[in-house]
Amino acid sequence: MTELRQSELRVAADLARHDLPGTVVVLDQLATTAAMAAEALGVEVGRIVKSLIFVGEETGEPIMVLVSGANRVHEKRTGRQIGQKLGRADADLVRETTGFTIGGVSPLGQLKSIPIYMDTDLFAFQTVWAAAGNARSVFEIAPDDLARVTGAPRITVT
Repeated sequence: MTELRQSELRVAADLARHDLPGTVVVLDQLATTAAMAAEALGVEVGRIVKSLIFVGEETGEPIMVLVSGANRVHEKRTGRQIGQKLGRADADLVRETTGFTIGGVSPLGQLKSIPIYMDTDLFAFQTVWAAAGNARSVFEIAPDDLARVTGAPRITVT
């Protein structure tokens, strides 16, 4: 069995803290994109959760948007629903805020609490797969459970 890294242990601890049934799964190959994760897991790409970090242009604060792997975020429409224009976060801000590197950003186990929003398309699935703190690890979760523990309101991102 592969030993979990510190970032993956934070995600596992968050799953346990919320009494969620999922566990951190370490894949045989890296899954830095939704397509790679879907292929590694043998699931459709829509079931992969992309945890994307944006910056509110008015506040300068990071915002996470959980997006179906099948979707691209329409930043203007998404920003209108959130209530501010969205800008791209750089890799340093992503790591400083979440404790994860791009490609392994998890909606759980973050270093700092930030607003999180969730793509309505993820609720079409019984379970979805999200990164678990590293590009090699994931966890499975029901979308309703993910929304509940993150406090993420549903939005349309496309």
